[in-house]
Amino acid sequence: MSIGDIRDIGDGTRSVRAGLPEPVAYEPTLPGPVFAAHFHLPGEPTGPYTYGRYDNPTWTHLEQAIGELEAPGRPAHTITFASGMAAVAATAFSQLRSGDAVVFPDDGYQALPLLHERLRAGGVEVRTAPTGGDAQLRVLDGARLLWIESPSNPGLDVCDIRRLVAAAHEAGALVAVDNTLATPLGQRPLELGADFSVASDTKGMTGHGDILLGHVTCTDLELATAVRDWRKTVGAIPGPMEAWLAHRSLATLQLRVERQCGTALVLAEALAERPEVTGLRYPGLPDDPSHRIASLQMRRFGSVVSFVLPDEERAERFLNRLRLVDNATSFGGVRSTAERRGRWGGDAVPDGFIRFSVGAEDPEDLIADVLRSLDQLDKPQD
Repeated sequence: MSIGDIRDIGDGTRSVRAGLPEPVAYEPTLPGPVFAAHFHLPGEPTGPYTYGRYDNPTWTHLEQAIGELEAPGRPAHTITFASGMAAVAATAFSQLRSGDAVVFPDDGYQALPLLHERLRAGGVEVRTAPTGGDAQLRVLDGARLLWIESPSNPGLDVCDIRRLVAAAHEAGALVAVDNTLATPLGQRPLELGADFSVASDTKGMTGHGDILLGHVTCTDLELATAVRDWRKTVGAIPGPMEAWLAHRSLATLQLRVERQCGTALVLAEALAERPEVTGLRYPGLPDDPSHRIASLQMRRFGSVVSFVLPDEERAERFLNRLRLVDNATSFGGVRSTAERRGRWGGDAVPDGFIRFSVGAEDPEDLIADVLRSLDQLDKPQD
């Protein structure tokens, strides 16, 4: 039974029930994935499912579920994609034309510069400014689209989304928020006034590190239609199995996020006591530079903690000696991961910068593993 029009239920209930179809006797609660390139189509193509690149019943259930999480009790339109970058690109290219200007964060996801190149090649002016201090306001004049990433990845800076949205709308600009790190259980950009909530569902939304997926959610049908038409044109569609697995994974979203955010705060508090750790960032820490703004617009502070170790060598020692943490990219999964971000070359971070994604392990086990590895930081590798 749909819960789309219910506002006053908890996150756990919503996560478990989101997007489920009306009960049918002797049918599964969540129907299995529909594998179809085409559908029976007599007469005019006016039905809901006509061709596999346009729509699929499995996508419909997932998109309804995500919409119910992004905008509880409000009409919402979600479009799913084969990856987070497909969702990002669809949002930008469906709205921007030659001669337009767009404002991006200069400390956001490291693949954004690839998008900048494509936009500039199409005659779009690309401006950038840091997330912190609401610095994007300084370059907003005349822009068609403002792109916000808060908290930023990997630096975990936060901007005042309400303030930026109000300024952008007053200036005639649309606003998209990359909400990957927070998930809708941590922050709801549409409730903060944004026009688009965008995410890589590869991360916390699905949470198991085994699916590539992304989505865009709007409350404006015209904007959503433009994004959906872009997906239809370029064919950046999710597979039905991935969509079904993603929907299944949403049922545990609140359980995962609650555990991960709680442990992330404990980890950040432990790291704050270590003299070899500098540059510690976690919006949930009361003394974090972003905490005041984050506490006004975030309901949970995320699973990612960032910090800096003295140099590349000791950062690599730390990572290699962890027993319960995978040295891997991405974040938001049930298994903790950590990496030295400088190895990719796309982030303006120190050589010893660590992005740590907290999983669902027992907190005491994970903290003990981290502290044990830090205690061995100056011991040469075996």
